[in-house]
Amino acid sequence: MLSRTADHLFWMSRYTERAENTARMLDVNYQTSLLPQSTAVAQMGWQGMLSISELKPAYAAKYGSSINPRDVMDFMVRDEKNSSSIISCLQNARENARAVRGTLTTEVWETQNQTYLEVIRMLRNGDFERDPSQFFEWVKFRSHLSRGVTLGTMLQDEAFHFLRMGTFLERADNTARLIDVKFHAIQNDVPNAIGEETQEYDFYHWSSILRSVSAFEVYRKVYRDVIKPERVAELLILRADMPRSLLGCLSEVMSNLAMVTSDSGSETQRHAGKLRADLQYARIDEILSNGLHAFLTQFLDRVNELGAHISREFLVPATH
Repeated sequence: MLSRTADHLFWMSRYTERAENTARMLDVNYQTSLLPQSTAVAQMGWQGMLSISELKPAYAAKYGSSINPRDVMDFMVRDEKNSSSIISCLQNARENARAVRGTLTTEVWETQNQTYLEVIRMLRNGDFERDPSQFFEWVKFRSHLSRGVTLGTMLQDEAFHFLRMGTFLERADNTARLIDVKFHAIQNDVPNAIGEETQEYDFYHWSSILRSVSAFEVYRKVYRDVIKPERVAELLILRADMPRSLLGCLSEVMSNLAMVTSDSGSETQRHAGKLRADLQYARIDEILSNGLHAFLTQFLDRVNELGAHISREFLVPATH
């Protein structure tokens, strides 16, 4: 049954992407924490990590109100009770792949299965504690490998297009959360200091945002200028040629949705098209003047609604 197969592939790709996004954010936060900075600024970074994933209440229930870097990383990497942790995401991706094993190529299944078995081994052997950055790089690499093997070996049928939709919906959601939390942090929580210290913090703050979505080199190539907040926002929201931008992700969702929709008047396609058009014809100065937080909050609501539309119209409920 296509709808059930598509549903499992849709969620397999979402969980794989979510694991990669979590690894990206944790790695950048960990690297930044090694730089000279005040305790307040360091604390703000780890709070932001929990805020992005909406995990503050779950973290507080387990660890209390005190936010400790080691506890945050443990919670977001190896806690199986946290459905957004890396281990949970990779396990769920593997379980969704196993449910439709017969429709996957051998390479796709073996990649998912080996990733899960290997991460279990690495966590048991203490690889994560010995070198967190190397562990995070490994998670990102396995996600890249999964996408490459999928593109290189799977029949590009309807199920394949739902798999791709899952990837880009998850990526759009994560990028929007990252921008919202990081911009909110520097606008509201950083003391209004002046001088070189603030300029240095600004550089590391904005460059860390760019590095978390592999956009640092892209920014330099596109703008050839010092890092400016409005240009960071423009790159990550409105640049269609930026793979992790909101517009880039929605364009991918639309192109894959068009491949599985025979009805041009589909409510799901209409919803996706309107969301993409609003991004395509937006201007960053207007977004910033009207309020970036309000814009991103509305975008997240609309992306979640789009995911619900896709599930209702095309997919069947499954155990994810």
